[in-house]
Amino acid sequence: MRSDWRSAHAEGWARTVVAAVRQTYPWAAQHTVTGPDDTDATPQRLHPAFHGSFDWHSCVHMLWSGLTLLAEASDHLSPATRDDLVALLDERLTADNVAAEVEMLRRRPGFERPYGWGWALQLAAAADASGNATWAGATRPLGVLLAERFTDWLPRLHAPIRHGVHANTAFALLLARDAADGVGSTTLVEVVDAHARQWFGADRGYPIAWEPSGHDFLSAGLSEAVLMRRVLADDDFRDWIGAFLPGLADEGDPLLTAPTGVDASDGQAAHLLGLALSRAWHLRALAPVLDPGAAARIDEASALQVDAVAAEITDGDFMATHWLVSFALKAELAAG
Repeated sequence: MRSDWRSAHAEGWARTVVAAVRQTYPWAAQHTVTGPDDTDATPQRLHPAFHGSFDWHSCVHMLWSGLTLLAEASDHLSPATRDDLVALLDERLTADNVAAEVEMLRRRPGFERPYGWGWALQLAAAADASGNATWAGATRPLGVLLAERFTDWLPRLHAPIRHGVHANTAFALLLARDAADGVGSTTLVEVVDAHARQWFGADRGYPIAWEPSGHDFLSAGLSEAVLMRRVLADDDFRDWIGAFLPGLADEGDPLLTAPTGVDASDGQAAHLLGLALSRAWHLRALAPVLDPGAAARIDEASALQVDAVAAEITDGDFMATHWLVSFALKAELAAG
């Protein structure tokens, strides 16, 4: 029987969020130098809200993790850890700090597109739902800007990016669509759905045996499938998934296994730890529309995938601990 993640992990995950976001270095700036006066990549100067946790997008989704832990597992946190988490969010999610991030995104319209955009929308939606007026008010302009950015950018994207790392289009659209209500954008849902149907609606016979590549933290096939699960009605989706991923969750399906022998100190290789978690997350999201046998295999396999990387989430190298809490939370919340 699967243990309750709240009692087993919430405290450790919350401490990891605080520690990772407060660790300023190493820092991957993702800063494109525009001239001789634009060479200062000091994290706190460039990103007063979203520095630490190795890079901008990881900081964003670890702060989302902090909001989510307070919403979903506050009673399982010690008073000291809960206070530390609230203090961190109070420090980062201020109107001035987030306004500086919004201004930077206006000046650099391609920065962190689309992965960081999707997670920032998730953050804004979680802050809006938090009941904390300061956090919600500070992040609302961020959500509005990025909803607009998605709706402007998607019609100009020639074709979706289908690999299993940050630029994956289906994954970013899933994050954005799931956050759309929280940032008050029905237009975003409409635009995402239209492009999902256009790009993925006729896909058939996905070559799942080609996954994973050596640096994947996403299954491109599962990311697409979960997006289409949001877009299509149940019967239409069952027809689509049967043609797209025939044999999904059958005995021997490689998607049911976790990668092994990962060097977590290598930032690219550590992606495979996240792959185990994103597979668990996405398989669990798909299980309700599959047959009972497939659903049962997913229930067993996804728990093993999460367990396989559990120690790395809190006690591993910083190349793992600076981001894995977010994917572990998504995997556990997908289990219901």
